[in-house]
Amino acid sequence: MKKIFKFFVIAGLCVVSASCTKLDEEPTSILVPSQYFNTEADAEAAVMGIYSLVSNGDGYGRRLTMVLQLLGDDMDIADIGTQSSRIQLNSFAHDASNQDILAVWRTAYLGIGAANAAIDGIPKVQMSDEKKNALIAEARVLRALFYSHLVQLFGDVPYMAASVTDPATVTDVARTKADEVYGHIIEDCKFGISNLPNTYASNNRARPSKGAAQALLASIYMIQGKWAEAATEAEAVIKAASTYNYALVRDFQDLWKADLGFQSEHVWVADFAGSITGENSSNVDYTAPMTGVRDADMQGWSVLVPSNGMYTSFSDQDYRKKISYLTETPIKGVMTPYTKFRWPKIHTAKWCLFPGENAGGDGADSDIKHVIFRYAEVLLMAAEAINESKGGPTAEAYSYLNAVRARARYTPQGQQAYPADAAGMNQAQFRAAVREERRVELAFEWKRWYDIKRWNIVVESFTKADALEKQPNVKEYHKLLPVPQDEINRNENLLPQNAGY
Repeated sequence: MKKIFKFFVIAGLCVVSASCTKLDEEPTSILVPSQYFNTEADAEAAVMGIYSLVSNGDGYGRRLTMVLQLLGDDMDIADIGTQSSRIQLNSFAHDASNQDILAVWRTAYLGIGAANAAIDGIPKVQMSDEKKNALIAEARVLRALFYSHLVQLFGDVPYMAASVTDPATVTDVARTKADEVYGHIIEDCKFGISNLPNTYASNNRARPSKGAAQALLASIYMIQGKWAEAATEAEAVIKAASTYNYALVRDFQDLWKADLGFQSEHVWVADFAGSITGENSSNVDYTAPMTGVRDADMQGWSVLVPSNGMYTSFSDQDYRKKISYLTETPIKGVMTPYTKFRWPKIHTAKWCLFPGENAGGDGADSDIKHVIFRYAEVLLMAAEAINESKGGPTAEAYSYLNAVRARARYTPQGQQAYPADAAGMNQAQFRAAVREERRVELAFEWKRWYDIKRWNIVVESFTKADALEKQPNVKEYHKLLPVPQDEINRNENLLPQNAGY
């Protein structure tokens, strides 16, 4: 039965209830935490409302992930007639007027505003302390997720620690130093680890569990170069994998089949429900058509495609190459090679082939579970962090890396020998092996830009002789995006602009 939820506004920020569905009612009022939070149901609805800014067309449904992929060296553009804002990002010609950058900024702050409203309002509700703290922790970890994107993309950003009850005060807000923002993220993650459940009913992986909070915290420590702390958090997830019900799926292909729903490898995902959309881009997902083939039977758009060097950089012996790339597809019922596509480029197959039976004809508004973290990445995080903190790989670091490689050796046709287990490496060799494993295992999953940033190889990645994607315009300052000019026009306290823009 179709459920109907009210659309409400808290602190001037649009928030939609997160049970991915059409919103058939008109806005009824403008509410602030002191007015809205009366019952346990109100508290739950406020937290659920935050998810509409995660599973959102300007969030994980297109714009956030598109920006991350275009900045990385693993993804390029095929259809050169696509929007200019995308072309600019892909070629490092973007500036503060770019509308995709603006959309990412605004959506993150809408999510933060919704989270702050829940965090501020829930303490007023009569319910058990355990339930209250769990809901607050959920909102805090969601806030941490939004801030993790903002601080990595923009550097110093305004940190909003509480809901805004007077919109006029927003123009007084200034930027917070990135290190301080990271400190707040860490605090939110630690609160989540202490108060979130190990699992949710119905195997729900869209809500952050204790393991998800630990994975996010480990990733933040890695950005900061706090390798021992990162190893501790990542290994905590691994050691509790049976408690959290985490495991690598047997067949790498299964991860990209939307109709399989939540899977054991999903630590945290953005959940989309096919054919159902809401106001303000809630539950809108365009990833399948953005990566699908133009004029083919799949009705894709050929916007996001692998960069020129990606396909050949994968070994032909690697099963993940077959799963990750699309080299042919039916056009008018006839299987057609990529050389005869309208835009003759190899495409990526992870998102466009199996968007779910409820998706639209072009794959939009899918049933896809978009990855925030999966267990394979946690294993690689632990391996990398141990190697860096211990001055070289340990037996545990090898076991984590080799677990990912062992899964890659499975194919429906039987076990294969590639990739072989890692062994006998020094620190530098193991570092290179883990980085390469991340590149191959997590290709096209919007991780690459953040990786090359934290490894401090952005310019090198696009300008070296064997670059996967040549971009001569890239400069050191491109490690950060510009603060949107529209936001500066409203609040000059956001100045100075990031260097280079």
